[in-house]
Amino acid sequence: MIQLQSASLHRGTKILFQNADLTIHHGWHVGIVGHNGTGKSSLFSLIQGQVTVDSGHYSIPKDLRIAHMSQELDALPIPALEYVIDGDHELRQIQSEIERCEREQDQSRLAKLHTQLDNIDGYRAESRAAKILDGLGFSQEQLSHPVAQFSGGWRVRLNLAHTLMCRSDLLLLDEPTNHLDLDAILWFEQWLKTYQGTLLLISHDREFLDETIEHIVHLEQQQIFQYRGNYSAFEITRTERQAQQQASYEKQQIEIAHIQSFITRFKAKASKAKQAQGRMKALDRLEKIAPAYAESPFHFEFKKPEKIPDPLFKLIDADLGYKDALLKNVNIQLKPGSRIGILGPNGAGKSTLIKTIADTLPLISGETWFAAHCKIGYFAQHQLEHLDLESNPLQLLTRQAPRTSEAALRAYLGSFGFQGDDIKKQVALFSGGEKSRLGLALLIWEKPNLLLLDEPTNHLDLEMRHALTMALQGFEGAMILVSHDRHLLRCTTEELYLTADGKVSPFDGTLEEYSTWLSQHRQQQGNSKELSATPGSAANKKEERRKTAQQREQLKPLRNRLKKLETQLEQLSRQTANYETQLSDNSLYEESNKAQLKTLLHDQEQARKQLEQTESEWMQVSEELEALSDKP
Repeated sequence: MIQLQSASLHRGTKILFQNADLTIHHGWHVGIVGHNGTGKSSLFSLIQGQVTVDSGHYSIPKDLRIAHMSQELDALPIPALEYVIDGDHELRQIQSEIERCEREQDQSRLAKLHTQLDNIDGYRAESRAAKILDGLGFSQEQLSHPVAQFSGGWRVRLNLAHTLMCRSDLLLLDEPTNHLDLDAILWFEQWLKTYQGTLLLISHDREFLDETIEHIVHLEQQQIFQYRGNYSAFEITRTERQAQQQASYEKQQIEIAHIQSFITRFKAKASKAKQAQGRMKALDRLEKIAPAYAESPFHFEFKKPEKIPDPLFKLIDADLGYKDALLKNVNIQLKPGSRIGILGPNGAGKSTLIKTIADTLPLISGETWFAAHCKIGYFAQHQLEHLDLESNPLQLLTRQAPRTSEAALRAYLGSFGFQGDDIKKQVALFSGGEKSRLGLALLIWEKPNLLLLDEPTNHLDLEMRHALTMALQGFEGAMILVSHDRHLLRCTTEELYLTADGKVSPFDGTLEEYSTWLSQHRQQQGNSKELSATPGSAANKKEERRKTAQQREQLKPLRNRLKKLETQLEQLSRQTANYETQLSDNSLYEESNKAQLKTLLHDQEQARKQLEQTESEWMQVSEELEALSDKP
C-alpha cells in the first residue's frame, strides 16, 4: 500500500500539494490527472525515492519492485531484442551467474540456477520480448537492428518494451502512448488489462484511461482528490462536486455579506459593540469555501474559410510512396464537409497518403487535382521542427498577420494558453505540448478550407484535446485525420478509410470493429506462410467475403446517420446544460430581467424538444442497425 498522510511537497518555492492524503492499494490501476505543473511527475519522483515530502508522512512497502519507463535512450550498439530482454533484471542476473558457474564448473550451483531460470520462465524470455516488440509495431527484421539505428519515436517504443519486460510489483507510466499509433495502443491496452501489479498511469488519452484504470487521482489547486471509476466516471463525479462546491460558496458569500453588514452598522454603537466584536471573531474563524475552479484555459474556433470550392481536391488512379508504390490505384475526392479518419496497420501508408495530399510527397504515377481556391492547413509532428526556435509566439503570428493589432494577436494566442511572459518566450524553450499548441494556433489563423491532421494530439493535455475536438466539430471545410486518439476520431469524423495491403478503401465498421479487423489481420499476416487453402475453401471464403461486403453496403447509410445523430445529441446536451446553468442565476428572476427570462425559457424548451426528437430517432436507427447486423 502506498500512502500519504497530511503530506506536503514543494518544488522550489512552488507548493505542489499540501496536507494531502492518498491511499493506493496493491493491484489498483490508477490514472494520475491534472494540469501540467500540478505535480504528477513529481509524485512519481517521490515514489521512486528521488525526492522526499516536505512535511507529513509518506510510506511505501520495502523491497517493492518498481518499473518506470525512461524518456531517453542512448544510441546503443546492441540489438533491439537484447535491449528489451535486458529489462528483465532478474533473468540477466541469473544468466550472468550461470556463465560464471560454467567457467568455474560449479555443477551443484548450476543445477539450482537452471531451476530458478525455469521458475521465472527464463527459457521463453526471447519469445516474450519478441511478442512485446511485435505488439508495439516492430517488424521481425527490426529485432536484430542496433538501438542506434532507430529514430527518437521508435526509441521511446523500445524503452516501453524494456519496461514491460521488467518484473514489477508497481508500474509507473508517464505518457506512454505519445509515440504509439492506434494499432500499438490497442495491443498495449490488452497487455495492461492483464498486468497483476499496481499501475500508476499519467496519460492525456481519455479512452486509453477508460480502458485501463479503475481509479483516478486528480491533482488540483495544491490538493489531491481520489475518485473510484474510470476517467469518464471521474468527469461526471467531479462536475457534480464542483456544482455542489459552487452552490456552497455562493451560500457562504451571502452569509459573510450579512455578517459584514451587521459589523459595519453596529460596531460604532456602544449597545451593539460587543455583539459586533463577536460577529467579527466568528467571521475570522469561518472556514472559507473556494469558488469552483474553471480549469480549461483553451477556447478557440475555426473561422469560416473565405472560399470553399466544391470539390476541393481529387486523387485520380494514383500510386503513392517513395521509390516503390506503397499505395496503388488510389481514388479520393474531397468535398466541403468531408470528415475522414484514416485507419490502418503501422507502415501501411497513412502518413504517406496525407503527405501526398499536402503536396509534400510527389506522386509515383496518376494525377492530383487541386481546386483554384483550395487552402491546405497541414499539421504533422515533423513540421513543428521547422518552427523558428529563436522567435516567440507573438513574433511568429505578427509575421502571418502584420496588419492586425498586437492586442488582437495577444487575445488570439491567449485562447491557446499563451499568456503573460509566454507570449514573448523563445520557441526553443517550449515543451512538446507548447510547440503543438503554437503550431495549431498558426495553422488555424490562416483559415484553411482543407485540414490535413497527422497525429495532432501528441503532447497535448486533456483540456487542449477537448478544445480541439470542440473546434473541429464547427469546422466547415474538409478534413482528413490520422490519430491514435479514439475520442477525437469518434467526435470529429463521419467516414473511416482503411489503408492496408497497398489499397485505400472505405471502412464501413466502427472503431471497435476495426480493433477486431486488426486482430484478424495480424493473425493472417502471421499465418500467411503456413496457409495452403484448397480451391473449394478459397471459393467458400470468396462467397463469405461477398456476403460480408453486401451486408456492409446495407449498413453503411445507417451507420453514417447514427454518427451524425450522436454528434447532434452531444451538441444538444451541451445546449440544454448551458440553458440550465443560465437559468440558475437568481438575478434573472428579478422584474427587470423578465423579458430575458422568457426568452431563455422558450429557447430551453425548444432545445429540450429537439433533444427528445433526436434521441427518439437515434433509438430507431440503432434498432434498425442492430436488426440488420444480426442477419446471417
